[in-house]
Amino acid sequence: MPRRSPYSALFALPGVARLFAIAFVARLPQAMTGVVVTLHVVTTLHRGYGEAGLVTAVMTVGMAIGAPWRGRLVDRLGLRRAVVPSVVVASLVWFTAPHLPYQALLAAVFVGGVYSVPAFSVTRQSLSVLVPVSQQQTAFAADSVLVELTFMVSPLVGVWLATAVSTTVALTTTAVVTVVGGALLAWADPPTRSAQASVGEPDHDRGVRGLITPGIVVVLLAAVAAAFILVGTDVALVAALNEAGRARDIGWMVALWCLGSVVGGVVYGGRARGVSPLVLVALLGAATVPAAFATGQPWLALAVVLAGVPCAASLSAINAALVRQVPEHRRGEVMGWSGATSTAGNALGAPLVGLVIDRVTPGAGFLTAACVGGLVALAGIAVLRLVRTRREGAADVGAGTAQGAGEPVAVGADLS
Repeated sequence: MPRRSPYSALFALPGVARLFAIAFVARLPQAMTGVVVTLHVVTTLHRGYGEAGLVTAVMTVGMAIGAPWRGRLVDRLGLRRAVVPSVVVASLVWFTAPHLPYQALLAAVFVGGVYSVPAFSVTRQSLSVLVPVSQQQTAFAADSVLVELTFMVSPLVGVWLATAVSTTVALTTTAVVTVVGGALLAWADPPTRSAQASVGEPDHDRGVRGLITPGIVVVLLAAVAAAFILVGTDVALVAALNEAGRARDIGWMVALWCLGSVVGGVVYGGRARGVSPLVLVALLGAATVPAAFATGQPWLALAVVLAGVPCAASLSAINAALVRQVPEHRRGEVMGWSGATSTAGNALGAPLVGLVIDRVTPGAGFLTAACVGGLVALAGIAVLRLVRTRREGAADVGAGTAQGAGEPVAVGADLS
């Protein structure tokens, strides 16, 4: 009898296929809003790209602030009670956004960011409940691949609506899909905690101090580094094509980048063993370096595919590591912090890489994204090894003392 593939076994689990289908719809608005808002500010409100960038930045800040808060609400109140207010507020924001003047739009998108439906974090939190630990590497890899597909499809639809019809229709569509996706999520109410977990949150676990451990900090550092590399690559790719007079090729070049990520994510999800998130992020940085030296369209296309290969694998490893390190009743919050740190990486990477591109070349932008993000990951690996070495040394001293006192020594103790 032929052996089942890891993916067929994953999708055979109860509730998994439905969760992925609903998550795909619920994530579409967040993948669409950035580019649609930019086009609306520039083409409909007749403002500059700098002012459009400010709107996107304000929305991003709102998302970074709201993600941990909404994750905590999911942990404490359950999915439906936490998600319904987000659906109501976010849909109102995007229904009214096309009709607001610029200053009012700034305030509205901030509120929309704070209340954006937590489709990304809730999906990963539910996967940690629906999927056994032995299959979670495959589950998070499949989730990262589906995220890539979302970001391939949604911006293309948004740009087409904004340019072929109007930005008002595009923003209204965002509002409609927000309602549909959020309603589906609330209707399905996928589990965010197993039946064995306690309903209430223990008092001694409240607060960020009880959640953010050294291990969590290291994984969140990997999330910042990965986001820095990805947003820097995005900015550098757009700059390289614009400088070459090939702006029309941006869409399919980004699609090639996502294709590389999909292939890498599928392969990684089929592996029997996982890889450290920091190692994968370091590989992501290394894979981005060739794009800095690509000359001509064919070589840049090949380099972009290569740069995408470790992307989904890195993100899935980060999410799997976070899930393993926190109790169920804090997973929503830690997934929120993961989103906030990724947002921080985006906020740091885009302007820094853009500044390098302005002063040097787009190739230097690729190199900056790769080196800064990769070096952060390598520094994290070095710190982990140093901590592990010190722990092993302390354990050896303790073992020697125990033997000298005639006490038994534990064999195979976990020193990591």
